[in-house]
Amino acid sequence: MELFGLSEPLVRLLAFAVIFLSMALFELLGPRLQRDEVIGALKARRWFTNLSMVVISSIALRVIFPLAAVGTALWASEQGYGLFAYLDVPVWIAGIIAFVILDFSVWLEHVASHKIPLLWRIHRMHHCDTGFDVTTALRFHPLEIVLSMLWKALIIVCLGPPAVAVLIFEIVLNGTAMFNHSNARLPLGLDRVLRLVLVTPDMHRVHHSSDHRETDTNYGFNFPFWDRLFKTYWAQPRLGHEGMEIGLKEYRDKAPSRLAWALMLPFRR
Repeated sequence: MELFGLSEPLVRLLAFAVIFLSMALFELLGPRLQRDEVIGALKARRWFTNLSMVVISSIALRVIFPLAAVGTALWASEQGYGLFAYLDVPVWIAGIIAFVILDFSVWLEHVASHKIPLLWRIHRMHHCDTGFDVTTALRFHPLEIVLSMLWKALIIVCLGPPAVAVLIFEIVLNGTAMFNHSNARLPLGLDRVLRLVLVTPDMHRVHHSSDHRETDTNYGFNFPFWDRLFKTYWAQPRLGHEGMEIGLKEYRDKAPSRLAWALMLPFRR
C-alpha cells in the first residue's frame, strides 16, 4: 500500500521519527518534572532499553505476523470480509467508524492487560519504568506487541475497514502515545481543555502512579471518552504530579532500566 507515493512502512517510519524527535525536543525545552529518573546516567540507560525494546518488538512483529494491521485490512478487503463490506458502507463513513471502534478496542485491551493476571505479567514491564517520558511510550514487551496486533487484526477482519483508515489510526495511535507519555509541560488551562477530547501527559501520568488505585484509571491513549464513560477517569494524582511515585512499588531499584531484565520480566515470579 502507498500513501502520497510512499510505501506504508516508510510512511509509518517517517511519521514516527518526526513525532518522536518533536516530543523529545518538547520535553527538553519544557520538562514537566525534573527527577533523577529522567535526567543523567539513569535516563541514558532507560532510553537505551526503551528504544531497544521498540526495535526488538518491530522485528518480532514482522517475523511472527508480517501482515500487521494495514496488511490485514488489505487482505480482508480482497476477500470481501467484514461488516462494512456486507452492509456496503461508504468508505469515508466506514473509515470514521473504524477509527472510533479501533480506539475503543485498544482501550479495552489495555484494561484487560491490567485485569487478567497472565496479560499483566507481560504488561507490567511497561509500568515498571521509574521514569515517564516519550520513550516510555515505546516500552512494550514484544509479546504484548504481537498479542495486541492479533487483537487488532481480529477487529479489522470483523469490520473490513478501509486500509487507509487503519494506517491513519496506527500513525495517530503511535503519535498520541508518545505525546501523552511525554515529560512535557502544558499550561494548566490548555490541559483542562485538551483532555476533554485528547489524553494529555498529565492525565496519562496518573495511570503510571505506583498507587494501585491510580494505576487502575486513565487507560486511554487517544480519546478520553472511554474512561469517562466507564468511570475509570481520575483527574489528578493524590500526591500531585511533583509528589507522586512513578512505576511499580516492587521495582524501585535500577533493574527496570536494564534491557535483559526487562525482556525476562514476564517470566519471573
